Amino acid sequence: MSEAPGRVIVIGDVMTDVIVIPEGPLVRGSDRRAQITQRPGGSGANQAVWLGAMGTPVSFVARVGAKDKPHLEAYLRGFHVDPILIADPARPSGILVTIVDPDGERSFLTDRGANLALSLSDMPVWLLEETRCVVVSGYSLFAEQPRAAVRWMADEARARGIPVVVDAASVGFVEEVGASRFLEWTKGFTTLFANEDEAQALSGRGDLEGQMRALGPNYGRVVIKLGAAGAAVGDATGVTFRLPAPVVEVIDTTGAGDAFAAAFISAGLAGVDVEGCLRRGIEAGSAAVTRIGGQPE
Repeated sequence: MSEAPGRVIVIGDVMTDVIVIPEGPLVRGSDRRAQITQRPGGSGANQAVWLGAMGTPVSFVARVGAKDKPHLEAYLRGFHVDPILIADPARPSGILVTIVDPDGERSFLTDRGANLALSLSDMPVWLLEETRCVVVSGYSLFAEQPRAAVRWMADEARARGIPVVVDAASVGFVEEVGASRFLEWTKGFTTLFANEDEAQALSGRGDLEGQMRALGPNYGRVVIKLGAAGAAVGDATGVTFRLPAPVVEVIDTTGAGDAFAAAFISAGLAGVDVEGCLRRGIEAGSAAVTRIGGQPE
């Protein structure tokens, strides 16, 4: 990545995360005690906040319910994020219910709200002159209107030689729209971030080496997050680096992949080599799972 001065633009969702940690298995038709926490979230917002907290100049583009815009802007500025939030007069901000299993794995119930109305006119094309990298959350690709907007912005960035990064974001939505469509929408992007399930869904391969070789021709670089097993980076030639993760107590895996991606990108923009970027990503993701919520406190 270029070492010229400038910012990162993150385009993605703002959500309110309602995190539910039941004391045991859910009882259909009856009660189960649980710890319930409400936190700011959304994959794009998570990445922007982590980048800001890491000292990387970052602007975050999203659409939110009109009544939520003032306090969300203040919140983001508290993490050194430049908020470019578009107030939607009709739709509320998105809400995500996360149910956390005893092993830290998560299931999601999603109402994306105003995020679904993100449009081309919301894109801050004027910021590209001072931008080093554009980061697109995969969630913005899974509905027609936001997809058209972010693809246009990505094309504008690439025309200026600015790297475009995409996070696959959701294996369920990847399978719903189809891998071939997702790959077509993101062809030529500089870097893909994906977890194991997303990489398998996109590549049709179950082995890490095969996933890199299958996905590499679509992107300049592929970064696959392996959870407790660490992470790997590669391209069309296969795996370039693979590093393990430290053993930590897993409390909540929400946002761990976003922390990983932010640390990887931040390190790259600071001139760190690819292996070092991978190491920093793993460190950030491993730290994130030891606390509840998808963003730093």
